[in-house]
Amino acid sequence: MAATSGQGRSFATFLVGITVACVGIAFLSTGLGKFALAVGVVIFVASLFAFMKIKPMEGKPAQKPGAGKMKLLGAVAACLGWILVLFGLHVVTGTGGRIVLSLVGIGVSLFGIIYILPTAFNKNAIWKA
Repeated sequence: MAATSGQGRSFATFLVGITVACVGIAFLSTGLGKFALAVGVVIFVASLFAFMKIKPMEGKPAQKPGAGKMKLLGAVAACLGWILVLFGLHVVTGTGGRIVLSLVGIGVSLFGIIYILPTAFNKNAIWKA
């Protein structure tokens, strides 16, 4: 749900653009698929420009910026866990090793999502001001 009609329009355009682009990727081998991909990308880029146009109208954010490095660390940890799982499945050939490596990767991701990210976002929380 958008706060203003401009945000809602931009978001709807974004969803339509992404959907049409995905359809184009799915049927890329046909001429119509290439056309759908091109149209979807144009609609997607138009929605991004619409988002940039309404950004200055939002006003001052309620939360002051801070803990950017911790947020980045949490996102990297979450992604690193899944990268560990995906690449580990190609490296390890045994079933037991794959299970252990997958559990370690999921653990790293959950550590980033459940521990690091909430700590970073609660550091400058609105209710602590």
